[in-house]
Amino acid sequence: MASLKSTIAALVVAMACSAPASAHDGVHIDGAYARFLPGAKSGAVFMVIENHSTAEERLISVSTDVAEKAELHTSKIGADGMAQMPLIDGGIALRGGESHVLERGGDHLMIMGLTRKVVSGDVITLTLTFEHAGVVVVEVPVDNAR
Repeated sequence: MASLKSTIAALVVAMACSAPASAHDGVHIDGAYARFLPGAKSGAVFMVIENHSTAEERLISVSTDVAEKAELHTSKIGADGMAQMPLIDGGIALRGGESHVLERGGDHLMIMGLTRKVVSGDVITLTLTFEHAGVVVVEVPVDNAR
């Protein structure tokens, strides 16, 4: 019995050590969620983008299966005191080993021109295109309560 336990333990360790090195190299997306107000034709997506490589990376575009358009935006207060959400020109840069938070009141992904109704509990697909990592597809839960 001890031999079987040792064999199983060795197998578990071997499997963990043989996982592809790329499994956590490059870009990793964490904590993604989307919000769409009832009746709205647009919404926003928030997440943490982690760059696990040593090289600088850049998120250059985004698309989705639920809208005509998806863009990189930021939030700021204009000179007139009004909130604005301008397009981020040139993408979002991530230094090697660092993360970038997309959050309410800051940088975020705008989803515009919804092509179908989206409600809490749905899952939307985002296709993020990075300068070096290429295409990263993310399944994003819709959570309008957040």
